[in-house]
Amino acid sequence: MGVVTTGLCLAVPALFVLWWWGRPLLTGRWKTPGWFVATAGLSIVATAVTWFLGAFAGSSMSSEESCQQAGVSYDSAYRAAHWRESSRWFPLHDRCNATYDLVPAWVNPALVLLPLLAVLCIGVAVWLAVVRHRTTTSPASARRSWTLSVPPP
Repeated sequence: MGVVTTGLCLAVPALFVLWWWGRPLLTGRWKTPGWFVATAGLSIVATAVTWFLGAFAGSSMSSEESCQQAGVSYDSAYRAAHWRESSRWFPLHDRCNATYDLVPAWVNPALVLLPLLAVLCIGVAVWLAVVRHRTTTSPASARRSWTLSVPPP
């Protein structure tokens, strides 16, 4: 029963956020700087959640226990030879032996792609804001704002 309750507590806010984010896609209002900034924010949150899932992969705090629960043999000699691997921030690894990693295979690519998506969305938001600013101001007023105002003779 606890798993169902936890799932609902996580799914309801996630569905609300997806509805809030996806509604402009259906209505055609996604071409605004605000939507791209919100997408960048969601991408950063997704990056943090992904890193957390990868850093704490396994069913317990002990790697040996987690490997045994996964049904894989734990190679202490391999772990001793590669002791730095499990303590790095990136790429995330928690290997049981030379062939099995407790960190899911999708975590490290996601940790590269999600921040790139955030940077791309911020760039598009800035570009859209500049284009919108240029099209809403008239060319004469834009020219006056960038030049010294010298009264005509």
